[in-house]
Amino acid sequence: MVDAGLVEALAEVLCATSAILFTFIATFSRSPTAENIVQNIIFVLLIAAAGVLWWLPSLGGELWGSDYLPRPLALFCVILAISARMNIKGKNVSFGANPHSINRQSEE
Repeated sequence: MVDAGLVEALAEVLCATSAILFTFIATFSRSPTAENIVQNIIFVLLIAAAGVLWWLPSLGGELWGSDYLPRPLALFCVILAISARMNIKGKNVSFGANPHSINRQSEE
């Protein structure tokens, strides 16, 4: 049987690695190929983390002292994995006021 502590550590490593890569995605976006590779890595890590987090309570394990927390976090990992695959570079998704365009309009 698999040790619940080992699965908990695996979940934490997967989540931490994907969070670090997600934080530095702007650095990788300088190259389109590097950005796509990192997006795929983040996607795989988060889906794996979701699977491990869903599996953890059935082993009797806990995450940060809670046996309830892993399954909602697994769902959150799936949502983040989907958002990691969205490439919105250069697209206006908010349709709100852009401070740069406001400044240009006031200068004109």
